[in-house]
Amino acid sequence: MTACALSACSGGGDKAQGKGKGGQPGQGTPTVGYVVVQPTSVAMTTELSGRTTAFESSDVRPQVNGIIRRRFFTEGTLVKRGQPLYEIDPRLYRAAANEAQANLSSAQANAQAQGILAARYKPLAEMEAISKQDYTNAIATSRQATASVAQTRAALETARINLKFTTVPAPITGRIGRSLFTVGALVSASQTDPLAQIQRLDPMFVDIQQSSADMLTLRRSLGQNGIVATRAEVRLSLEDGSDYGATGSVEFSEALVNVETGTVTLRAKFPNPQGLLLPGMFVRARFAQAINSRAFLVPQAGVSRDAKGNATVYVINAQNKAVQKTVKADRTQGAFWVVTGGLNPGDKIVTQGLSKLAPNQSVKPVPANSAQVIKPPSKEQQEKSGGSGGQGKGG
Repeated sequence: MTACALSACSGGGDKAQGKGKGGQPGQGTPTVGYVVVQPTSVAMTTELSGRTTAFESSDVRPQVNGIIRRRFFTEGTLVKRGQPLYEIDPRLYRAAANEAQANLSSAQANAQAQGILAARYKPLAEMEAISKQDYTNAIATSRQATASVAQTRAALETARINLKFTTVPAPITGRIGRSLFTVGALVSASQTDPLAQIQRLDPMFVDIQQSSADMLTLRRSLGQNGIVATRAEVRLSLEDGSDYGATGSVEFSEALVNVETGTVTLRAKFPNPQGLLLPGMFVRARFAQAINSRAFLVPQAGVSRDAKGNATVYVINAQNKAVQKTVKADRTQGAFWVVTGGLNPGDKIVTQGLSKLAPNQSVKPVPANSAQVIKPPSKEQQEKSGGSGGQGKGG
């Protein structure tokens, strides 16, 4: 009985091993998950470096010569356009204005006298009581006196303007920096250094540098293969890597190329109500210059690279075979590769079950992320399982 039992057990083990060999994975048709792709509009996003620039910047400069008597502002504060900032000693300019006013009064009196004299000479000249030459001279003198009035009036206006320039106002509204000259300093209208500088920081400009070659490629592609220009929002990454939050827009592109760097400057405008952006900061700008209306968004799991670095995907054909295709996928957008060539509308792209998939292999396609259905064992399987258990017990 012992030998028989061993023999029976040995035979059962061989059957079990045979069943195991027949059930090894990979010998049947593999099940793969796929997605159906359709062309869609995808923004052609570009990320470039840039520098922040003040929206407006103005130097505060004197327009007359003199000694600074007073300063009316606090350094680093916000000043309004026309607000007085400095006072230059006005005494000499006030005296010049008073002198010009007196000269004007004198010229006006002389002009009035010469006009009356010419008027009196007119009837006398007609009566030939005086020579016509005397009357002509009187008229000329009257006209010269009138011209002298205009000259002295212009001199008075100039003197008043110079007197007004002794108070130096803010040329623009913005934040003023440190004062480069103190009270008591001698300043002149021809000096090279400004008294201070004012910058308007809200809104703020960002000057972005783009390669002229990339811009040329973009302009040539516009209108071809579904690529159209767009005016998209611009987002900024600050020096610490954080996102700025507010979005801006590209205002214009310069019409010349920097001969030293080979780049073209694009200028974007951003709101800056909190003053977070300061002139001269380094930033990264992300924006879309065009939209491709014929691109495909393929999940990253469905795209792989061959030995040459080319992007490839598996497409399920009508015979349920996985055909490997080379596609053009140069960039990503979120969890997708942006494929701009090599696919057709309605292609089924394999995204699951790629690990043991070979080219032109027959597959059992199911939509990606389909729930796995677990069926209960059939009655025949239950009976067979029960019979095997009984034999085992009897052995």
